Amino acid sequence: MTKNKQFQADTSNNPTLLRQLGWDSHFDLQVAAANATHTHIARVISVQRGLFLVADGQNEWLCSPAGKLLHSQTGDYPVTGDWVFVDDSVVSAVIPRKNILSRGESGARGSRTGATTREQAIAANLDAVFIVCGLDRDFNIRRIERYLALIYNCGLPPVVVLTKADLHDNPDSFRMEVEDIAFGVPVVLTSMLDDRGRSELASHLGVGRTIAMVGSSGAGKSTLANMLYGDDIQSTGAISSYDGKGRHTTTARELIRMPQGGMLMDNPGIREIAFHEDGHGVESAFAEIQELAESCRFADCSHQNEPGCAVLRAVEDGELLPDRLESYHKMKREMQYLLERRTKSADRIEKERWQEVALLVKQIKQRPKYK
Repeated sequence: MTKNKQFQADTSNNPTLLRQLGWDSHFDLQVAAANATHTHIARVISVQRGLFLVADGQNEWLCSPAGKLLHSQTGDYPVTGDWVFVDDSVVSAVIPRKNILSRGESGARGSRTGATTREQAIAANLDAVFIVCGLDRDFNIRRIERYLALIYNCGLPPVVVLTKADLHDNPDSFRMEVEDIAFGVPVVLTSMLDDRGRSELASHLGVGRTIAMVGSSGAGKSTLANMLYGDDIQSTGAISSYDGKGRHTTTARELIRMPQGGMLMDNPGIREIAFHEDGHGVESAFAEIQELAESCRFADCSHQNEPGCAVLRAVEDGELLPDRLESYHKMKREMQYLLERRTKSADRIEKERWQEVALLVKQIKQRPKYK
């Protein structure tokens, strides 16, 4: 009890400031359980070439990692958004996270199934994620599906933000297209020319809340941050008069303290949306397929060629688009591959798959031919 009281005394000088940065009861419990005696608590604002820019609500300063963090094999190396214990100018430990937004390492897609088991952390301790997509050549409904599955897999709520609405006479058609595949997810149209969508997005911010933005390079994340802040705090590239596409300028993940309260994280453009672990993200992103599957004849229906498949019947009746089902199957294959790699080597998995293909070809050849 003495140590816990000492911790309370060390951090009680500015409890309100800590909560403005996102501190809540979850972290109180984690620190109490750890019986911590560290002298200072701060939040990682950004990671810069092996150094951490941290803040405690009053000051910001650079810290280096303790040696045990550099050699840790438990995945607790600090990332943007983490709460950490700081001794002088050294980050000594990470306070257990509420959540973490992560993906498969870059370069995974395009190799066999496009899945990977190596995790690349993006940010920690978030309250929501903005999926930012420009209404220019950046708009891709299949990519939005992948983002939704990735974010759901991390246990986080998404918000789809469609930027550059001023490029179209009828931008609501894009919003409705996204709403057709993102059930229950807020979809917000924005434009830097008239601040469209600003108040709607600002409602997701607030004291103690942390939002991360993800999207392709040039999707308009930095411009969106400037619009929400009300000033040019993030540099943006010149916008082409041909397609309205700005150049990518963000090179590091950094938490920005917003005037309306809360923290907003800009993020470098993501080229590949790869998964790193199996989970329920696909089921959540394709909720209508899961609902249809309850009416399938077989409980373990794969929705590919089984008789009595309610999902395939919905495709035939025009209730479900074939591209939507194919996207579902593709992600399910990636998740299955991840699950298999936990117990099998990649070579063994590939060999078994080719054996299945060879058996299928053999069965086709043996089928009787009718004239």
